[in-house]
Amino acid sequence: MQQYREIKSRHQDAILFFRMGDFYEMFYEDAEVASRTLGLTLTSRNNGGASEVPLAGVPVKAAGEYLRRLVQHGFRVSICEQTEDPKLAKGIVKREVVETITPGAAFSDDLLDGARNNYLCALVRSANRVGIAAADLSTGELRLTDVNTSDLEPALSRFTPREIIVPRADNVVNLVKGPVGEEGPMLTERDPWEFDANLGRDQLIEHFQVASLESFGIDAADDSVAVGAAGALLRYLRELQPSGMSHLARPRFERPEGLLPLDEMTRRNLELTESLRGGESPGTLFGVLDRTLTPMGTRLLRQWILAPLVDRTAIEGRLDAVAALGENLLRSALREALDGVRDVERLAGKAAVGRASPRELRALGDSLARLPAVQSAVDRASGERGAFERHLVRWDGCGDLCDEILRTLVDRPPVVIGEEPSIRPAVDASLDEWRALRDGGKDAIARIQSEERSRTGINSLKVGYNKVFGYFIEVSNSNSHLVPGDYQRRQTLAGAERYVTASLKEYEERVLTAAERVEERERELFDSLRGRIGAQIARLQAVAQLIAELDVLASFAEAASREGYVRPEVSEEFALEITGGRHPVVERMMPREKFIPNDVMLTDDARMIILTGPNMAGKSTVLRQVGLIVLMTQIGSFVPATRARIGLVDRLFTRVGASDNLVRGQSTFMVEMSETSAILHTATRRSLVLLDEIGRGTSTYDGISIAWSVSEYLHNAVGCKTIFATHYHELTQLADTLVAVRNYNVQVREIGDEILFLHRLQPGGADRSYGIEVGRLAGLPSIVLERAKELLRLLEAEQIVPRGGRTARDRQVSTGDQLPLFAVMSHPVVDQLKKVEPNTITPIQALDLLAKLVGEAKREGGTV
Repeated sequence: MQQYREIKSRHQDAILFFRMGDFYEMFYEDAEVASRTLGLTLTSRNNGGASEVPLAGVPVKAAGEYLRRLVQHGFRVSICEQTEDPKLAKGIVKREVVETITPGAAFSDDLLDGARNNYLCALVRSANRVGIAAADLSTGELRLTDVNTSDLEPALSRFTPREIIVPRADNVVNLVKGPVGEEGPMLTERDPWEFDANLGRDQLIEHFQVASLESFGIDAADDSVAVGAAGALLRYLRELQPSGMSHLARPRFERPEGLLPLDEMTRRNLELTESLRGGESPGTLFGVLDRTLTPMGTRLLRQWILAPLVDRTAIEGRLDAVAALGENLLRSALREALDGVRDVERLAGKAAVGRASPRELRALGDSLARLPAVQSAVDRASGERGAFERHLVRWDGCGDLCDEILRTLVDRPPVVIGEEPSIRPAVDASLDEWRALRDGGKDAIARIQSEERSRTGINSLKVGYNKVFGYFIEVSNSNSHLVPGDYQRRQTLAGAERYVTASLKEYEERVLTAAERVEERERELFDSLRGRIGAQIARLQAVAQLIAELDVLASFAEAASREGYVRPEVSEEFALEITGGRHPVVERMMPREKFIPNDVMLTDDARMIILTGPNMAGKSTVLRQVGLIVLMTQIGSFVPATRARIGLVDRLFTRVGASDNLVRGQSTFMVEMSETSAILHTATRRSLVLLDEIGRGTSTYDGISIAWSVSEYLHNAVGCKTIFATHYHELTQLADTLVAVRNYNVQVREIGDEILFLHRLQPGGADRSYGIEVGRLAGLPSIVLERAKELLRLLEAEQIVPRGGRTARDRQVSTGDQLPLFAVMSHPVVDQLKKVEPNTITPIQALDLLAKLVGEAKREGGTV
């Protein structure tokens, strides 16, 4: 217990798994927490103390599942192993913490999702800049970047970290818009001095054994914020992994100007990797494009979707590769070669840190064995256009590593050394000798048994073995008088006696020694092989990255072929032209022939569309499909359209639907206004803004006023490409005063009391929203619908809402050249009443006038 307390004092923020033979045991508060979380039985023991000590334990062989559950609940777990052989130990066995597992620092497959990276991020702020260092221990990636404080959320979303470390008492965590702690990534606070840029520079130089950071494309002065974050990250990782991080790849600095930031509302509204219904499902862009065949490809696809490019050359390079794979035979050859390639990236990382099992190392060898076929397919696909030239230039098939693995390990090695053979015969002469001795046991026993029967004359004599008594000679009681004098009694049974002889003891010792020597020698040979393969981690990581890129490009080509996508024309110009555009997700949820394609064009002199139309007509679908087509273009994918010419955008904003944020005390309308504010402050002329129903969360007049003003600001001050879907038909009047505004609506057809949604985009504004009709389709009670119609007629008669789709130029106004926002139409009955002089009219004339007005009012359908 003294040993336990001393080790626990150095890992107070973690649950300590203390190795005791075949169990990991936990004491005191750790035991109580683990028993509650894992459902373990809480016991106690008196460990030489004055009181009982709470105790809980888990078997070592079953620890993986318990670790996974603890980490999922956000706990750190320190693994304290016995570091010497108990047989050789004098006194208490030495124990040390060999690793600390956290949500952001894990190697075990039980703790990882093969389809996504497991990033641990360090954040530090300096003035208006935030440095980010992100590491994935399972793959060895190390990525650095620094961004403006306003762009932290989009940058952090590309990593979706499981754990974030920040300086203690620093408010940088307040810039993280998503939840942290129990509802989000684990938050770990460190001492502020660990984030010092100079210390960070020294840490990187020492770890990677370089003279300066310039070899990584990092300027120690200009990039000092990110360097400081990287230093803190490395220090933290060394504490978690005392055995070292030799597999950590050279840092890659990402310049934010080369990527298109995607804020949280845009990722959510476009359903890029998670659907609005929650979780990952086929109803996402990731679900549509994911035809990848390798875990590395799946992870890279997610990264590309969340980090679109803004550089035309890089985009065209990806599109060229997708086009080269348009031929079915070439694409099939590449995909067939990739099929069966395992997670080279993570398997190599395990080998480098000495964690790969024999079965995992063999899986790595089998994966490398498929690379010549991959290279051959890429050679053919590249052809004359050189679409894959940059991949072939960097290609390293690691054939020497593959040969060594396959030559050394058996075809199907066990998970653990010792259970079954791991090393092939003829690899090591001494191993073969010990195996021959161990495996020749049956023949030797038969020979000994035959010799003893001849010597003693006992034909029923048997030579056997069990784990308790070892080898023995069994003689029935009826033949006990024939037992020689050199037989030594070992065990008495009901009808027989068991004996040993000096020669049998000698043989037993040789056989048991052989079994131990076989296991020892296999472990020595395997550890040596794993060390040699792990030392080549940089080569393996490079080829894993190439395989991932090829897999994603082939996935794009496969999706394009199966879904009928076309190559977009990428332009530096302002215009955005989409012909026959489709929503890539929605069209997969319905029969292809039922989805109605639409054309959208935004140019410098027609850069804003006011999109009106009834509920259920598909306005939001049009908005989202435009956003997705632009995003797909800028990740290098073909797009769902018959033709698309895409002027590259530097930002993409999508504000659709209504939601609240009760945790932060924000109402639905407050969230709407906050998101709108972020757009207005961040959008540039090169941005694409897609708005749906701005202003609907407050009163009608407030909402229309805000929507009108936002539209004017985007048109006049920002000048970006904008599509604004709204039920405020009054906004169609903007086309009369703003030169680059165009009105469009989504077409419907009325058939009696029924409405038919045509989902067709056409010029002009809509005059109705058909909300009551949609309510009928939703199943509202008929009495509610009839009352709603009465109220609608009343409101329209009072002219609260303008009717007939008439624009401002059709109305008589009295404010000079200034067009009113809400034009109030006069009523003929009211006009006649204005002309009456009550003091001069006679009673008869009054009755005649009243009868006339009542008649006119009834003809107008009003209420008397």
